[in-house]
Amino acid sequence: MSEAIDIFECMFEYEEMLPAVASSAPPTLRGGANASPAGSVETVRELQARIGQMQAKKLDTRDIPTHPAIAELLPGGSLKQGAAYSVDASVTLLMVLLAGPSAAGSWCGVVGIPEFGIEAASRYGIDLERLVLVPDPGEQWLTVTAAVADVMGVVVTRPPKRATDATVSRLAARLRQRGVTLIVLGPWPQTEAMLSLSDNRWSGIGDGHGFLAARQATVTVTSRVGGRPRSADLWLPDQGESVRTVRAPLAPVRPAYAPLREATG
Repeated sequence: MSEAIDIFECMFEYEEMLPAVASSAPPTLRGGANASPAGSVETVRELQARIGQMQAKKLDTRDIPTHPAIAELLPGGSLKQGAAYSVDASVTLLMVLLAGPSAAGSWCGVVGIPEFGIEAASRYGIDLERLVLVPDPGEQWLTVTAAVADVMGVVVTRPPKRATDATVSRLAARLRQRGVTLIVLGPWPQTEAMLSLSDNRWSGIGDGHGFLAARQATVTVTSRVGGRPRSADLWLPDQGESVRTVRAPLAPVRPAYAPLREATG
């Protein structure tokens, strides 16, 4: 994709990889073949400032818009900078959440989710030019997530194991300091809200024939501040590949193939 993605992919080891960042940066950011560690740090800071300026043109509040169908369920009607959210085992729901921030100009990083496909992401409205993927960070997932959080507006991660209280506290402090929104695929303590998907209903398949054409599911948001969980039935997606709240019953879908009839004679 863009040149910026090549730069970010060199940051996996964070401080240990800073010289690689300098060598991968455009000529205007390089400090030379023998650049000092201080020069490398300055390179990263300059990169952070450039991305911050790009995002500031569109993101000038602490509220980050997300998809309208999801916003109706979230506390305050939006995602919050510096806050964490958890999504229960649904990459589709992750993509719907990211579509709004991406369209608003935020850079998004996805760490440790190899099944997060760019084609599907694009169809849900995520801008691939502002998307960075780190499919397999291994045991360094926390270091990678923290490094990506230094330059991205929204970071998605899936920890390979349960995070310790100290890990959660360190990452939460960095999120607040940087004003970064964290979305975790799986359970995560101290979240602003938890989103879950249930009661999936598919349409389009007839009696052994046809294609999947639309999907309905119930999205439930449980807020940290308490109160009753809020739920809504959504198309994920509808027949026109749009995500929206279910307002009317799904129209019948004509089978793609005629059913087989018993041969006679």
